[in-house]
Amino acid sequence: MRPAHLCLAVLVAALWGVNFTVIEIGLEHFPPLLFSALRFLVAAVPAVFFVGRPKVAWKWIVGVGLALGVAKFGLLFIGMDEGMPAGLSSLVLQIQAVFTALIAFVVLGERPTRLRALGMAVAFGGVALAAVDEGTAGPLGAFALVIAAAVCWGVSNVLTRRAAPPDSLNFMVWVSTVPVLPLLGLSLLREGPSRDLDALRALDWQGAGVILYVAWITTVFGFGAWGWLLRRHPASTVAPFSLLVPVFGMSAAALFLHESVTPLRCGAAALLVGGVALTSLAPARARSADIRTIAAQPESAGAAGETVRHA
Repeated sequence: MRPAHLCLAVLVAALWGVNFTVIEIGLEHFPPLLFSALRFLVAAVPAVFFVGRPKVAWKWIVGVGLALGVAKFGLLFIGMDEGMPAGLSSLVLQIQAVFTALIAFVVLGERPTRLRALGMAVAFGGVALAAVDEGTAGPLGAFALVIAAAVCWGVSNVLTRRAAPPDSLNFMVWVSTVPVLPLLGLSLLREGPSRDLDALRALDWQGAGVILYVAWITTVFGFGAWGWLLRRHPASTVAPFSLLVPVFGMSAAALFLHESVTPLRCGAAALLVGGVALTSLAPARARSADIRTIAAQPESAGAAGETVRHA
Protein backbone atom coordinates (compact mmCIF):
# COMPACT_ATOMS: atom_id res chain seq x y z
CA MET A 1 0.00 0.00 0.00
CA ARG A 2 1.34 3.41 -0.98
CA PRO A 3 2.06 5.84 1.88
CA ALA A 4 -0.79 8.12 0.84
CA HIS A 5 -3.23 5.20 0.84
CA LEU A 6 -1.93 4.01 4.21
CA CYS A 7 -2.47 7.49 5.66
CA LEU A 8 -6.00 7.54 4.25
CA ALA A 9 -6.80 4.19 5.89
CA VAL A 10 -5.53 5.42 9.26
CA LEU A 11 -7.44 8.69 8.83
CA VAL A 12 -10.72 6.87 8.22
CA ALA A 13 -10.15 4.66 11.29
CA ALA A 14 -9.42 7.80 13.35
CA LEU A 15 -12.55 9.56 12.11
CA TRP A 16 -14.67 6.52 12.93
CA GLY A 17 -13.08 6.24 16.37
CA VAL A 18 -13.57 9.92 17.24
CA ASN A 19 -17.16 9.55 16.03
CA PHE A 20 -18.14 7.94 19.35
CA THR A 21 -17.03 11.03 21.25
CA VAL A 22 -18.95 13.20 18.79
CA ILE A 23 -22.05 11.04 19.33
CA GLU A 24 -21.72 11.53 23.09
CA ILE A 25 -21.63 15.30 22.57
CA GLY A 26 -24.58 15.11 20.18
CA LEU A 27 -26.69 13.29 22.75
CA GLU A 28 -26.45 16.41 24.90
CA HIS A 29 -28.33 18.26 22.15
CA PHE A 30 -30.78 15.70 20.77
CA PRO A 31 -32.85 12.73 21.97
CA PRO A 32 -31.12 9.55 20.71
CA LEU A 33 -33.65 8.43 18.08
CA LEU A 34 -34.13 11.93 16.70
CA PHE A 35 -30.33 12.32 16.58
CA SER A 36 -30.01 9.09 14.59
CA ALA A 37 -32.79 10.14 12.20
CA LEU A 38 -31.12 13.52 11.56
CA ARG A 39 -27.80 11.77 10.97
CA PHE A 40 -29.25 9.66 8.16
CA LEU A 41 -31.33 12.49 6.74
CA VAL A 42 -28.29 14.73 6.33
CA ALA A 43 -26.19 11.81 5.01
CA ALA A 44 -28.82 11.05 2.35
CA VAL A 45 -29.74 14.57 1.28
CA PRO A 46 -28.41 16.03 -0.95
CA ALA A 47 -25.95 13.16 -1.69
CA VAL A 48 -28.73 10.92 -3.02
CA PHE A 49 -29.18 13.29 -5.98
CA PHE A 50 -25.53 12.91 -7.04
CA VAL A 51 -24.65 9.22 -6.59
CA GLY A 52 -26.91 7.89 -9.32
CA ARG A 53 -29.56 5.21 -9.16
CA PRO A 54 -29.22 2.26 -6.76
CA LYS A 55 -26.95 -0.48 -8.09
CA VAL A 56 -28.47 -3.33 -6.07
CA ALA A 57 -32.03 -4.54 -5.54
CA TRP A 58 -34.23 -2.48 -3.24
CA LYS A 59 -34.79 -5.46 -0.94
CA TRP A 60 -31.13 -5.26 0.11
CA ILE A 61 -31.22 -1.49 0.57
CA VAL A 62 -34.35 -1.70 2.73
CA GLY A 63 -33.05 -4.70 4.68
CA VAL A 64 -29.71 -3.08 5.49
CA GLY A 65 -31.38 0.26 6.17
CA LEU A 66 -33.65 -1.29 8.80
CA ALA A 67 -31.00 -3.55 10.38
CA LEU A 68 -28.19 -0.99 10.36
CA GLY A 69 -29.92 2.37 10.49
CA VAL A 70 -32.97 1.68 12.64
CA ALA A 71 -31.93 -1.26 14.83
CA LYS A 72 -28.16 -0.94 15.17
CA PHE A 73 -27.82 2.82 15.45
CA GLY A 74 -31.08 3.20 17.35
CA LEU A 75 -29.91 0.75 20.02
CA LEU A 76 -26.39 2.21 20.09
CA PHE A 77 -27.59 5.79 20.54
CA ILE A 78 -30.11 4.79 23.23
CA GLY A 79 -27.45 2.73 25.02
CA MET A 80 -25.01 5.63 25.03
CA ASP A 81 -27.76 8.03 26.09
CA GLU A 82 -28.52 5.74 29.04
CA GLY A 83 -24.94 5.76 30.28
CA MET A 84 -22.71 3.56 28.13
CA PRO A 85 -19.36 5.42 27.86
CA ALA A 86 -18.23 6.47 24.39
CA GLY A 87 -14.82 4.81 24.60
CA LEU A 88 -16.21 1.52 25.88
CA SER A 89 -18.92 1.63 23.20
CA SER A 90 -16.29 1.95 20.48
CA LEU A 91 -14.61 -1.16 21.90
CA VAL A 92 -17.58 -3.39 22.70
CA LEU A 93 -19.26 -2.71 19.36
CA GLN A 94 -16.38 -4.53 17.64
CA ILE A 95 -17.89 -7.82 18.82
CA GLN A 96 -20.07 -7.40 15.73
CA ALA A 97 -17.30 -9.15 13.80
CA VAL A 98 -17.95 -12.29 15.84
CA PHE A 99 -21.71 -12.03 15.41
CA THR A 100 -21.16 -11.51 11.69
CA ALA A 101 -19.15 -14.74 11.51
CA LEU A 102 -21.79 -16.64 13.50
CA ILE A 103 -24.67 -15.35 11.36
CA ALA A 104 -22.68 -16.03 8.18
CA PHE A 105 -22.23 -19.62 9.37
CA VAL A 106 -25.99 -20.06 9.79
CA VAL A 107 -27.12 -18.11 6.71
CA LEU A 108 -24.27 -18.44 4.22
CA GLY A 109 -22.76 -21.73 5.32
CA GLU A 110 -19.35 -20.17 6.02
CA ARG A 111 -17.96 -22.67 8.51
CA PRO A 112 -15.32 -21.10 10.77
CA THR A 113 -11.87 -22.61 10.99
CA ARG A 114 -10.40 -23.52 14.37
CA LEU A 115 -8.39 -20.30 14.34
CA ARG A 116 -11.51 -18.23 13.71
CA ALA A 117 -13.41 -20.11 16.42
CA LEU A 118 -10.55 -19.39 18.81
CA GLY A 119 -10.78 -15.71 17.88
CA MET A 120 -14.50 -15.71 18.68
CA ALA A 121 -13.86 -17.23 22.10
CA VAL A 122 -11.11 -14.71 22.87
CA ALA A 123 -13.33 -11.81 21.75
CA PHE A 124 -16.22 -12.99 23.93
CA GLY A 125 -13.77 -13.18 26.82
CA GLY A 126 -12.94 -9.53 26.19
CA VAL A 127 -16.63 -8.61 26.22
CA ALA A 128 -17.12 -10.51 29.50
CA LEU A 129 -14.21 -8.62 31.04
CA ALA A 130 -15.64 -5.32 29.76
CA ALA A 131 -18.99 -6.24 31.31
CA VAL A 132 -17.30 -6.82 34.66
CA ASP A 133 -15.60 -3.43 34.36
CA GLU A 134 -18.83 -1.67 33.38
CA GLY A 135 -20.77 -3.44 36.11
CA THR A 136 -18.67 -1.68 38.71
CA ALA A 137 -19.10 1.76 37.18
CA GLY A 138 -22.19 2.02 34.97
CA PRO A 139 -25.56 0.52 34.00
CA LEU A 140 -25.41 -3.01 32.60
CA GLY A 141 -28.68 -2.37 30.76
CA ALA A 142 -26.96 0.22 28.56
CA PHE A 143 -24.09 -2.25 28.03
CA ALA A 144 -26.63 -4.87 26.88
CA LEU A 145 -28.14 -2.40 24.39
CA VAL A 146 -24.74 -1.89 22.74
CA ILE A 147 -24.28 -5.68 22.54
CA ALA A 148 -27.71 -5.89 20.89
CA ALA A 149 -26.59 -3.15 18.48
CA ALA A 150 -23.57 -5.29 17.59
CA VAL A 151 -25.88 -8.23 16.81
CA CYS A 152 -27.95 -6.03 14.49
CA TRP A 153 -24.73 -4.83 12.85
CA GLY A 154 -23.82 -8.46 12.21
CA VAL A 155 -27.18 -8.98 10.51
CA SER A 156 -26.64 -5.92 8.31
CA ASN A 157 -23.13 -7.12 7.43
CA VAL A 158 -24.47 -10.45 6.16
CA LEU A 159 -27.21 -8.70 4.19
CA THR A 160 -24.58 -6.39 2.70
CA ARG A 161 -22.46 -9.37 1.72
CA ARG A 162 -25.45 -10.98 0.00
CA ALA A 163 -26.18 -7.72 -1.80
CA ALA A 164 -22.50 -7.38 -2.88
CA PRO A 165 -22.82 -3.68 -3.81
CA PRO A 166 -20.34 -2.67 -6.54
CA ASP A 167 -20.20 0.91 -5.23
CA SER A 168 -20.08 1.23 -1.43
CA LEU A 169 -20.74 4.99 -1.43
CA ASN A 170 -23.80 4.67 -3.68
CA PHE A 171 -25.07 1.83 -1.49
CA MET A 172 -24.53 3.68 1.80
CA VAL A 173 -26.24 6.85 0.59
CA TRP A 174 -29.32 4.93 -0.56
CA VAL A 175 -29.31 2.87 2.65
CA SER A 176 -29.33 6.17 4.55
CA THR A 177 -32.68 7.09 3.00
CA VAL A 178 -34.43 4.11 4.64
CA PRO A 179 -34.09 4.75 8.42
CA VAL A 180 -35.19 8.40 8.43
CA LEU A 181 -38.97 7.97 8.63
CA PRO A 182 -38.96 4.88 10.91
CA LEU A 183 -36.58 6.60 13.33
CA LEU A 184 -38.65 9.79 13.32
CA GLY A 185 -41.78 7.75 14.03
CA LEU A 186 -40.09 5.87 16.88
CA SER A 187 -38.75 9.15 18.25
CA LEU A 188 -42.24 10.66 18.34
CA LEU A 189 -43.54 7.58 20.16
CA ARG A 190 -40.65 7.12 22.62
CA GLU A 191 -39.26 10.61 23.08
CA GLY A 192 -42.35 12.67 22.39
CA PRO A 193 -43.02 15.52 19.95
CA SER A 194 -42.41 18.22 22.58
CA ARG A 195 -38.92 16.94 23.39
CA ASP A 196 -38.07 16.65 19.69
CA LEU A 197 -39.35 20.16 18.94
CA ASP A 198 -37.46 21.60 21.91
CA ALA A 199 -34.22 20.00 20.62
CA LEU A 200 -34.76 21.38 17.11
CA ARG A 201 -35.60 24.87 18.40
CA ALA A 202 -32.45 24.87 20.53
CA LEU A 203 -30.22 23.86 17.61
CA ASP A 204 -26.92 25.76 17.80
CA TRP A 205 -23.62 25.67 15.94
CA GLN A 206 -22.27 22.82 18.06
CA GLY A 207 -25.37 20.72 17.45
CA ALA A 208 -25.26 21.42 13.72
CA GLY A 209 -21.55 20.59 13.62
CA VAL A 210 -22.16 17.27 15.33
CA ILE A 211 -24.83 16.33 12.77
CA LEU A 212 -22.55 17.30 9.88
CA TYR A 213 -19.68 15.25 11.34
CA VAL A 214 -21.63 12.03 11.87
CA ALA A 215 -23.40 12.40 8.51
CA TRP A 216 -20.85 13.75 6.06
CA ILE A 217 -17.47 12.98 7.64
CA THR A 218 -17.99 9.48 9.04
CA THR A 219 -20.71 8.29 6.66
CA VAL A 220 -20.27 9.92 3.25
CA PHE A 221 -16.51 10.58 3.33
CA GLY A 222 -15.59 7.63 5.57
CA PHE A 223 -17.42 4.97 3.61
CA GLY A 224 -16.53 6.54 0.29
CA ALA A 225 -12.81 6.53 1.15
CA TRP A 226 -12.98 3.01 2.58
CA GLY A 227 -14.71 1.71 -0.53
CA TRP A 228 -12.13 3.50 -2.70
CA LEU A 229 -9.34 1.71 -0.80
CA LEU A 230 -11.07 -1.66 -1.12
CA ARG A 231 -11.31 -1.23 -4.89
CA ARG A 232 -7.54 -0.69 -5.09
CA HIS A 233 -6.19 -3.11 -2.48
CA PRO A 234 -7.06 -6.61 -1.24
CA ALA A 235 -9.54 -6.70 1.63
CA SER A 236 -6.92 -8.48 3.73
CA THR A 237 -4.73 -5.39 3.38
CA VAL A 238 -7.40 -2.81 4.18
CA ALA A 239 -9.51 -4.59 6.82
CA PRO A 240 -6.85 -4.66 9.61
CA PHE A 241 -6.92 -0.87 9.77
CA SER A 242 -10.45 -1.11 11.18
CA LEU A 243 -8.92 -2.57 14.35
CA LEU A 244 -7.59 0.93 15.05
CA VAL A 245 -11.13 2.26 15.56
CA PRO A 246 -11.43 1.36 19.28
CA VAL A 247 -7.89 2.61 19.85
CA PHE A 248 -8.85 6.04 18.53
CA GLY A 249 -12.28 5.76 20.15
CA MET A 250 -10.99 5.11 23.66
CA SER A 251 -8.19 7.68 23.27
CA ALA A 252 -10.57 10.41 22.09
CA ALA A 253 -13.02 9.66 24.91
CA ALA A 254 -10.23 9.83 27.49
CA LEU A 255 -8.87 13.08 26.00
CA PHE A 256 -12.09 15.01 25.36
CA LEU A 257 -14.59 13.40 27.74
CA HIS A 258 -12.12 12.51 30.52
CA GLU A 259 -13.27 8.89 30.57
CA SER A 260 -11.09 6.66 32.71
CA VAL A 261 -9.14 3.78 31.19
CA THR A 262 -9.05 1.12 33.90
CA PRO A 263 -6.75 -1.92 33.94
CA LEU A 264 -9.82 -4.14 33.37
CA ARG A 265 -10.79 -2.06 30.35
CA CYS A 266 -7.27 -2.30 28.94
CA GLY A 267 -7.36 -6.08 29.38
CA ALA A 268 -10.78 -6.22 27.72
CA ALA A 269 -9.46 -4.14 24.83
CA ALA A 270 -6.49 -6.46 24.32
CA LEU A 271 -8.68 -9.58 24.33
CA LEU A 272 -11.43 -8.10 22.17
CA VAL A 273 -9.16 -6.55 19.54
CA GLY A 274 -7.02 -9.70 19.42
CA GLY A 275 -10.08 -11.92 19.12
CA VAL A 276 -11.64 -9.75 16.43
CA ALA A 277 -8.35 -9.79 14.52
CA LEU A 278 -8.36 -13.60 14.51
CA THR A 279 -12.06 -13.73 13.62
CA SER A 280 -11.80 -11.17 10.83
CA LEU A 281 -8.54 -12.21 9.21
CA ALA A 282 -8.61 -15.99 9.56
CA PRO A 283 -10.01 -17.70 6.44
CA ALA A 284 -13.44 -19.32 6.57
CA ARG A 285 -14.46 -22.61 4.92
CA ALA A 286 -17.44 -22.42 2.61
CA ARG A 287 -20.00 -25.20 2.98
CA SER A 288 -20.67 -25.38 -0.73
CA ALA A 289 -19.14 -24.14 -3.95
CA ASP A 290 -22.28 -22.32 -5.03
CA ILE A 291 -21.92 -19.59 -2.41
CA ARG A 292 -21.52 -16.50 -4.49
CA THR A 293 -18.39 -14.37 -4.51
CA ILE A 294 -19.04 -11.31 -2.41
CA ALA A 295 -17.57 -7.84 -2.27
CA ALA A 296 -15.19 -7.23 0.61
CA GLN A 297 -16.40 -4.79 3.26
CA PRO A 298 -14.80 -3.46 6.45
CA GLU A 299 -15.47 -5.67 9.48
CA SER A 300 -15.17 -3.26 12.38
CA ALA A 301 -17.30 1.29 13.42
CA GLY A 302 -19.50 4.71 12.49
CA ALA A 303 -20.65 5.25 11.97
CA ALA A 304 -19.79 5.41 11.19
CA GLY A 305 -19.10 2.86 9.02
CA GLU A 306 -19.90 2.94 8.85
CA THR A 307 -19.95 -0.83 4.80
CA VAL A 308 -21.49 -1.47 6.54
CA ARG A 309 -19.44 -2.61 9.36
CA HIS A 310 -18.53 0.73 11.07
CA ALA A 311 -20.28 3.32 13.29
